[in-house]
Amino acid sequence: MLTLTVVRRQRHRLKWFSGFWRQMSKRLVLGIETSCDDTGAAVVDETGQILGESLHSQKEVHLKFGGAVAASTPHNFPRNCTVSSISLVGTGGIIPTVAQQLHRENIVRVVQEAMKSSGVTPSNLSAVATTVKPGLALSLGIGLDFSRDFVKQHQKLFIPIHHMEAHALTVRMLQPVAFPFLVLLVSGGHSLLALAREIDDFLLLGQTLDEAPGDTLDKVARCLSLIKHPKCSGMSGGQAIELLAQDGDRLKFSFKTPMGSHYDCDFSFAGVRHQVLMAIMKKEKEEGVEQGAMLLCVNDIAAAAQHTVASHIAKRTHRAILFCKEKRLLPSSNPTLVVSGGVASNLYIRKVLKIVTDTTGLHLRFPPSKFCTDNGVMIAWARLGVDISAEVKEAAIRLPSLKLRIVD
Repeated sequence: MLTLTVVRRQRHRLKWFSGFWRQMSKRLVLGIETSCDDTGAAVVDETGQILGESLHSQKEVHLKFGGAVAASTPHNFPRNCTVSSISLVGTGGIIPTVAQQLHRENIVRVVQEAMKSSGVTPSNLSAVATTVKPGLALSLGIGLDFSRDFVKQHQKLFIPIHHMEAHALTVRMLQPVAFPFLVLLVSGGHSLLALAREIDDFLLLGQTLDEAPGDTLDKVARCLSLIKHPKCSGMSGGQAIELLAQDGDRLKFSFKTPMGSHYDCDFSFAGVRHQVLMAIMKKEKEEGVEQGAMLLCVNDIAAAAQHTVASHIAKRTHRAILFCKEKRLLPSSNPTLVVSGGVASNLYIRKVLKIVTDTTGLHLRFPPSKFCTDNGVMIAWARLGVDISAEVKEAAIRLPSLKLRIVD
């Protein structure tokens, strides 16, 4: 579970950074991101202009290794498994030790490419901003060790960055979004709802209690053996689910949306994955196929799983919007919901969220898809918060009926 409470020392440090930067005529930041399976670096100025960037994706390697792990175990994990028992595979099929080694092999090159394309030398930099949490410990350690050596060698300011805070603020680099605004972050490793009041002032409304939406979709893809599907070659699990769901009928399977009787804004996706696994095992028996074989109804299961994940995200977000309106936490004019993180690239989930924001009168904003995934740009740009999720639960807001029906 994420801990987003900013301690007083961190708040003081952030305010000191702001004062330091105001005294500088030209502020250039090198951002470094190694929280999971992407090695990213970028140089950004104080206006948000991207001067240079580089990104090395490990996706193909992890698809290969993840597929090997999946092939050795029915459905990628034992039938009596718990969420914690699959930590061996890592988040969304990421092998932590492999990710660590790939970061180690590529970080110097990635930083050099970002610096070279920006035309900036280390002496021109004002600071180095690096992801320090949350993420895979082995991956984070590579970026942190590199940054420590870099700032020591070049005598630069070091800014520790919260990965999810960076996702939350990326949109303000690309388009005008005034504070305060509601933030929904949905990715392979995390999910949360927060109110962004200022750059370093967030109110946490809810977060994942078990696994993240992207992680769940990846596991569903492995349960369905989509790595073997001819249309899904080279795709991540979430991308494969989204593609096949386009030709599926979600009404063929009825998966229950989690936490229907919990009137808060927390998320829980492990139950969705369990329901899908049970449905897959049942269909394998009905079709008389071995575990790991491609089911005839694979498109329908993908569509139903995707809709259930989207519905859960939409309902928790709907409650967060109603809570913020009831407490007058959002402006009366142009209230905004910003959605970021890797799962925010899913077009079906975007359409479902659009139904919610159209109904509640909020503007819906997404960073471009390339900035929804992990990258050095968002780390260079970012500068999370006080947990008020208990107040949200106490408010016990019941949701009005809302049809989340997508018509293609």
